[in-house]
Amino acid sequence: MPNRDYHQERREYEYTELTRDSLHGNPFEQFNAWMDEAMRAHIMDPTAMSVATVDSQGQPHSRIVLLKEIDETGYVFYSHYDSHKGVEISHNPLAALLFFWPQMDRQIRIEGRLEKVSRQQSEDYFHSRPRDSQIAAASSNQSQVVAGRKTLEQNFALKGEEYQLTDIPCPEHWGGYRLVPSQFEFWQGRANRLHDRFIYFIDEHQHWDIERLSP
Repeated sequence: MPNRDYHQERREYEYTELTRDSLHGNPFEQFNAWMDEAMRAHIMDPTAMSVATVDSQGQPHSRIVLLKEIDETGYVFYSHYDSHKGVEISHNPLAALLFFWPQMDRQIRIEGRLEKVSRQQSEDYFHSRPRDSQIAAASSNQSQVVAGRKTLEQNFALKGEEYQLTDIPCPEHWGGYRLVPSQFEFWQGRANRLHDRFIYFIDEHQHWDIERLSP
């Protein structure tokens, strides 16, 4: 297979600047401000984020999931607890989130520790989902090898028939994770690769502090 290079694949970042004076003192508020702006700009899938975890051998893994809730302590997404990511989290709860909005030349990195949300919270969200999504979650052994697409569709159909006349219970192996942040980085692309980067971190007094980083 011949080598390929993408040396000339580049563009300038000219959407806007990010200054220290424009930042909120609380990173949750800064995140909300940027998310609201992304929503108003009709960015496709603004809640999509990369979730990076590490397995017991030190091998990192990442995948895209959807942010579903923000509460006073963190950022919540939902998954199968016995999936690959669930097993990795059980071994090492430290993780990182990444939001990337190229139309706005922006990234947000969030690092912290994952914890399970309450069972009630998981069940409440599960039952708010479309019924077919509930069936899919209940019928899938996420991350396990499957013989083919037909097997998935058969399992889906069987589970739908099983609960045709009743509510679908939230599986015990399915629920939410909350990332409790210890650090945020807000990245704004700028011309000539002189990007604006600011981190929020918890200081010795357990307050959020802010510093600018070199691009």
